[in-house]
Amino acid sequence: MDSARRIGLIGASGLMGHGIARNLLGKGHELGLTVHRNTERVADLLAAGALQLPDAKALAQRSEIVLICVTGSPQVEAVVLGELGLLAGAKRGLVIVDCSTSEPESSARLRERCAAAGVVFVDAPLSRTPVEAEAGKLNVMVGADEAVFQDLEPVLRCFAENVFHVGGPGAGHTVKLLNNFIAQALCTAVAEAFAVGQRAGIDLHKLVGLVSAGPINNGLFQAMAKTLNGDLAGLKFELDNARKDIRYYTHLAESLAIPTVVGEAVHQSLTLASALGHGKKFVPSLVEAQEQLTGARIVPR
Repeated sequence: MDSARRIGLIGASGLMGHGIARNLLGKGHELGLTVHRNTERVADLLAAGALQLPDAKALAQRSEIVLICVTGSPQVEAVVLGELGLLAGAKRGLVIVDCSTSEPESSARLRERCAAAGVVFVDAPLSRTPVEAEAGKLNVMVGADEAVFQDLEPVLRCFAENVFHVGGPGAGHTVKLLNNFIAQALCTAVAEAFAVGQRAGIDLHKLVGLVSAGPINNGLFQAMAKTLNGDLAGLKFELDNARKDIRYYTHLAESLAIPTVVGEAVHQSLTLASALGHGKKFVPSLVEAQEQLTGARIVPR
């Protein structure tokens, strides 16, 4: 392709990062990547022409744009600021795009550090699932100046069906936290409703039928409803990551001196589920946590 760019990606072995990498390669971009532990997860990417670099510093030295797709702010800070991090190898004009779900306050500090080195730091977190990542149909919400967004948009559209320019620097991560709060509030509400309904003697399949025909219905509800058939993987998002995201949301609200009664309740629900041993499972295991707490029998076994 005539507009091929030299792109680096940190997090290609992750559930979302792999799909992003595959689609960038498929659109003809020159892709470099780092490998966290072993190359098994990225073997197909290397076979397709991706270049493996030893560390983030080396990745920055050969890239115009570097995408970061890791767990959260601590990992992003290490990747950018570490001894062998991106800033250690960055040339002026490098664009760093954080596709992780990160804390806006941390991102603001990184943006300042990058600007001092002549590097642009953009927040562009993702939504949807690894299935859409592989299909190149993610949603991306971008916080950036207009000129930076216009330059990045063609690259982002290589792996995203919808690219939203939600505001200036910082807006992307803020919108993502709002999005995830709404999502997890719904998931925790469904899990609790299932427990109460089952204990009250209700056929939960009848409840699902009613909700499915009304305005409450959505993809998240249907993912949670699959637990009634024993499917706990209808939403492939780790519960501990959801807990982290809602913690970031409550931190944001606190920094604005805004009470977040529902947000704290959702955060504690996720924290409790994690304490009960479900943190490394997917979010629908909130239903399993409710079973332990209430004695309800929801998931067929």
